[in-house]
Amino acid sequence: MSYKSILTILSDEGQLLQLQAAEAMARQEDGHLEILCLGFDFSQPGYYFPGGTPYVFQESVDSAVEEAEALKEAVTVRLENTSGLRWCVRAAVAQTGGMTNLVGMRARYSDLTVMAQPYGKKASAGGEAVIEAAMFEGGCPVLVVPDAGLPAGGFKRILIAWNQSTEAMSAVRRALPLLRAAESVEIAIIDPGRSGVERSEPGAGLAQMLTRHGVKADVAVIARTTPTISDEINKRAMEIDANLIVMGAYGHSRFREAILGGATRNMLEKSRVPVLMAR
Repeated sequence: MSYKSILTILSDEGQLLQLQAAEAMARQEDGHLEILCLGFDFSQPGYYFPGGTPYVFQESVDSAVEEAEALKEAVTVRLENTSGLRWCVRAAVAQTGGMTNLVGMRARYSDLTVMAQPYGKKASAGGEAVIEAAMFEGGCPVLVVPDAGLPAGGFKRILIAWNQSTEAMSAVRRALPLLRAAESVEIAIIDPGRSGVERSEPGAGLAQMLTRHGVKADVAVIARTTPTISDEINKRAMEIDANLIVMGAYGHSRFREAILGGATRNMLEKSRVPVLMAR
């Protein structure tokens, strides 16, 4: 198993780092890079003068088409002379309510989606919605790349944030190609409950499974000393010099995550190393 179809979704020319990361992953995995250039139509019916709405809609759509085509052209110029890379680029326009289906359909036929962090000064328009659409509608794992980019030497030390959930197990399975290639993997378990399925041996079952796949995995049970789980995960990643975090997404309902934050949102915002998420 490997990542042979790698997708990245761009909405402005400032996402050079994201494109570089996706290109690097495609080369590393000897896969095909698919780039979707999105133009956003933000027109909202019901807010314009009587009789003028169709004209406003058309102007908004035309502008989105121009932006998407210009971005496609810029990507083509950048990649057309590269060697050893299989790639294609497409342009599309999405309204705010239709982006989920468009992105989900593309992600459904991809092995991995590569995106930049969706929060902060450098975040692109619609980044959070794109990541959610890829995971929920497309069922595709997402590699979220921080401002620092991908590690130069590849993912040598990987931290698995393990909480026995279905989402965490899905992330581990989707990350197997990277886990097998890593020099070391730590299964980090933060404040495991004594009444859990694994009880006195948290992480033992996962470690055994990974060992059978040829993964060098160790288990670390960690007491929580920070305000949030995401802070603890980031702290541990820095302690072991991890250059990739693997974790499940949205352990709570999406509504609760959106209102209260949660580990998923906090990791997308704060992590200083790449994060591979799946659900």
